[in-house]
Amino acid sequence: MTSDQHDPMDSPRYAEIATFMRAPLVRDVTGLDVAMVGVPFDGAVTNRPGARLGPREIRNQSSNLRKIHPVTRVNPFSAARVADVGDVRLPEIYDLPAVVRDIEAFFAKVCGAGAKPLTAGGDHSITHPILRAVGSERAVGLIQIDAHTDTWDEFLGSPLHHGAPFRRAVEAGVIDPKRTVQIGIRGPQNFTDGWDYSEDSGMTVVFMHEVDQHGLDGVIEIARTVVGDGPTYVSFDIDGIDPTFAPGTGTPEVGGFSSREALALVRGLRGLDVVGADVVEVAPPLDPSGNTALLGATIMYELLCLMVDSTIQGEP
Repeated sequence: MTSDQHDPMDSPRYAEIATFMRAPLVRDVTGLDVAMVGVPFDGAVTNRPGARLGPREIRNQSSNLRKIHPVTRVNPFSAARVADVGDVRLPEIYDLPAVVRDIEAFFAKVCGAGAKPLTAGGDHSITHPILRAVGSERAVGLIQIDAHTDTWDEFLGSPLHHGAPFRRAVEAGVIDPKRTVQIGIRGPQNFTDGWDYSEDSGMTVVFMHEVDQHGLDGVIEIARTVVGDGPTYVSFDIDGIDPTFAPGTGTPEVGGFSSREALALVRGLRGLDVVGADVVEVAPPLDPSGNTALLGATIMYELLCLMVDSTIQGEP
């Protein structure tokens, strides 16, 4: 094999420039089935920062992953055209409305080229502009795995923060609240506005104590029933996982999923029409061990497999 035919994914995992899962780095999304994107932004957090470094460390830790899924035996990189398309560039990073516009414009190009976006954040505010692109032609269903509903309104005078993306998405008409399920919600709040908005708008909210009541299989069935066969976006906030397994996040809440439960939950969504997904709120400075970023990278791989499976099923 000549040097220009070299596949970085066949190199030792400690070699080559770090990309998501050692996939090719490209700038042109034309012809891709899945475009993996980094959004290094945490300017909308309400507590501890650090998620701006999430994409870089998720790329680094994802070098530990290999190609073939242990359950399905599918290699997503040979079954579909997958690449890392780099980071969203944010030249006005201190201007929140400008950040929303720039993120939406980037993902509009991805979606316009026919690629499904798989994103590493960044704080959870980035999901709002991504959904504005993904849901621009029709409102999509949403499966959200999270400790918080993220449907609060303004915080300290700003409507654009990481506790509000799904309220803003409902207002923009880009997600269907009746096809939305929020899983793993827990932890005390100072007011009930977020919980109330989710339930009043028609979202299905599965609190963590209800996960215990239904069991994991029961929760998966609830999620599948809520979103049905329509196009669905999956958003995975790493704080949905217990901080024992994922301490590197800005707003940790005890009593969450284990890493094994999280993988089983994502795998249980196989066969749905997943048109986009993200992993957000990985804050590497808060976990020097790298375990949170490794878990984020692994969940991202599982989401990739869901999206590729959906792509294959949708082909003639």
